[in-house]
Amino acid sequence: MPELRPGRRITGMAAVLLPFTDGGDVDWTGFSDLVARVAGAGLVPAVNMDTGFGASLDDRHRDRAHAIAAEHGEFVAGAYVDDAPGATFDADAYRRAMRSVAERGGVPIVFPSWGLKALPDSGVGAAFAAVASEVDRFLAFELGEMFAPQGRIFTSGAYRALLDIPQCAGAKHSSLSRRLEWERLALRDATRPDFMVLTGNDRAIDMVVYGSDYLLGLGTFAPDWFAARDASWADGDERFWERNDVLQYLGQLAFRDPVPGYRHSAAQFLRLRGWIASDATHPGSSTRPQSDRALLRELLARAEAVFAG
Repeated sequence: MPELRPGRRITGMAAVLLPFTDGGDVDWTGFSDLVARVAGAGLVPAVNMDTGFGASLDDRHRDRAHAIAAEHGEFVAGAYVDDAPGATFDADAYRRAMRSVAERGGVPIVFPSWGLKALPDSGVGAAFAAVASEVDRFLAFELGEMFAPQGRIFTSGAYRALLDIPQCAGAKHSSLSRRLEWERLALRDATRPDFMVLTGNDRAIDMVVYGSDYLLGLGTFAPDWFAARDASWADGDERFWERNDVLQYLGQLAFRDPVPGYRHSAAQFLRLRGWIASDATHPGSSTRPQSDRALLRELLARAEAVFAG
């Protein structure tokens, strides 16, 4: 287990929820407002992620999300290849997807595909190197199968190969395993200290105290509170722990099994905060019971008290 790193400035990224209307349409106004809240809090908005139903959108909708995010400054966006089980790795399709993000001024994050998942461990580094020349900067993405069936967690050797690619600025790690993320931090520190290990562990958001930065779906629930928590850590303020605890309680509830239901939890919570007009989500996506609203309402009141202090 690594030592704590007090006083460290944390880089925070929040995967922005794509909200929907009660009629099943995308609420683009609500989405723009959420992106603005993330950017206004000092976090980097990440669009077309799992939280933004990126895998379920067509290129037209993805590009609209890019355009809205670009209006608010720096952003990250998922770069997708829409393949199916049995597909082979399609470097050209990834290059096009990465270029579409970069042309809007964003940083692409290479979303897992069936073709990428099918590669042998020895081929992962070469695959990322093959698409790296398309952009100045990109992020890799390890995604556990609990989030998406085409997800993949890399072996240590495959992860090490990413650190040798200059354009790869970091990688989001979403295994929900502290141990695996600690291993990546140790490898990063020994090999390439400027490489960002972006925790995607919404059940252990305190990974930042060990040297991780973050790209979290939980960030969309409360970018303002995440920013305040991060500032507490940088300032040596003991309120960090109480602030982290209440956010972690929210994460444990929202990211329970089935994990993809967290997106409905986000919509319910954001509706309670008055930030979106409906708690509807993408048609066909996992939902939470309406009884969750009472728990989320209690959490909202508790968090408001903690962050007011």
